[in-house]
Amino acid sequence: MSSITLKKACNRPEFWIILFFLIRLIGITNPPIEISHNWRQVTGLMVSRNFLETDPTIFYPRIDDNQGSEGIIGMEFPLLNYLYFLMAKIFGYTHWYGRLLNLIISSLGILFFSKIISKYFEHRIVLTSTLCLLASIWFAFSRKMMPDTFCVSLMFMGVFFGTEYIDKGKFLNIILSVLFTTLAILSKIPAGIYFMIFILLLLEKNNLTRKLTIIATTVIPLLLTYTWYFVWNPHLSKEYGIWYNSGTAISTGFYEIISHVGLALDKFYFSSFNSYIFTACFISGLFIMFIKQNKKMICLFLSMFLIFLIYIFKSGYFFYHHSYYIIPFVPVMALVAGYAISLIKKQWLYIAVLSIGIIESIANQQNDFFNKETEKYKLNLEVIADSISKRNDLIVINGNENPQQIYLAHRKGWNCTNHQLSDSLYIKDISLKGCKFIFINKHSCEDVLNKKIVFNNKDYCVYELAETN
Repeated sequence: MSSITLKKACNRPEFWIILFFLIRLIGITNPPIEISHNWRQVTGLMVSRNFLETDPTIFYPRIDDNQGSEGIIGMEFPLLNYLYFLMAKIFGYTHWYGRLLNLIISSLGILFFSKIISKYFEHRIVLTSTLCLLASIWFAFSRKMMPDTFCVSLMFMGVFFGTEYIDKGKFLNIILSVLFTTLAILSKIPAGIYFMIFILLLLEKNNLTRKLTIIATTVIPLLLTYTWYFVWNPHLSKEYGIWYNSGTAISTGFYEIISHVGLALDKFYFSSFNSYIFTACFISGLFIMFIKQNKKMICLFLSMFLIFLIYIFKSGYFFYHHSYYIIPFVPVMALVAGYAISLIKKQWLYIAVLSIGIIESIANQQNDFFNKETEKYKLNLEVIADSISKRNDLIVINGNENPQQIYLAHRKGWNCTNHQLSDSLYIKDISLKGCKFIFINKHSCEDVLNKKIVFNNKDYCVYELAETN
């Protein structure tokens, strides 16, 4: 490749999207035992595997830590999980398909992000913002079996086709817009903040009829999303007894955020980019856009932020407790940071700021691409379980609120705390409900039970629960 050709390639967002896609293939086949958010991934993996092995009905997602019941749970619309199930139906089940599916869709999402902003901003801002987003928290989370970057990516596709309809007409564009925006906010509600782009376009008076038509079609995804989250999910929770997290009251969430404002702000100044360089550029961009009175940037940022603020207060504790709650807003932050960096006139300084920011961000996320040797012993759980029990035997394991190990054991049952292992009433209760084996992870608990030992090694001790009449 000649230097001129390479220079042209480097000036295109597509080049960097492909390059970052290839980089993120490193460790793509890893099982979900990385330290960060393995619990969130295995919950999704359980749902996919149960579609394959138990019931493929998409309206009844199931988890493995089912408390001895059906395990049907209210959750986000399980589109990513179902795509994984369909892939497993063809190729057989393995842990990493979800990672690959999310990486593909999220990479396409960033492509559509660049296509959308290229309609309204100059090329240098588009390229720089795309690079900021590629290196942000999206770098790691777009290869996890989680719907957070997945849903926003679908939303970008829907918004792009909506803007195409506004610009060019064509019935197919409006159909694709409704389809992708519906799937996006069904997959996770916060993706809906990008509907604001359609509202902002009303400020321009051209193609007013098409704009109003697009806005009218948002009734479809909003109605379907309301039905799933606020009618169907509470029904599943009530019917099958597994808790459904629908957030908290805004007043309660407001108090929780204000009481932990430092932790909440951390999601903006570090978790979002994992780079203090890019965070500084984002803050600079906020000041610059007001100083220069850049109305497009100001209107976009303020409108998105105000809507996202409602989501923050609705989430409360969960927002400052989990880094991935910032993901839907990061593309907006990337645009503001990219705007600031694009204003750097000297090319060497522009490249230096971008390069240092990208390197810093990736360096702070690289550990997510590799599994610690100290965690790999958990991968023996299914072999251990198969050696002493049948696949349909219920078990209890001291996962301490993390369902990772019950998933890796490929069994269903209870995920308990270390304290519960020494509670005789708890043990009696789960025995009455059909639990047959107690798995104890010795790395977190040294309890010795007065039960028959059926397996014992340096990592796990397994006890058989005698049937209780």
